[in-house]
Amino acid sequence: MSFLGLGGSPSISSQAKIQAAEAELDMVTDMFNRLVEQCHKKCIDLSYKESAVSKAESNCIDRCVAKYFETNVKVGEHMQQIGQTFAGRP
Repeated sequence: MSFLGLGGSPSISSQAKIQAAEAELDMVTDMFNRLVEQCHKKCIDLSYKESAVSKAESNCIDRCVAKYFETNVKVGEHMQQIGQTFAGRP
């Protein structure tokens, strides 16, 4: 009865959707990890003189995260333009 969508293994389209969702989750996780690594490296004093994040560190982190996302958006837009340019070619 799986040919009616009742029981049996999931359809190929369902499996493809799951794989796409997993790939997207991996990409978002990787981006988050790189963001944390880069902003930590730039903004947090590695000697950890204080237990709390200082105001200066907090401001630096805010700016770093904003720049990271702004750059990510710009790169994504540029890649879309490149993709559209190549898609329009015969």
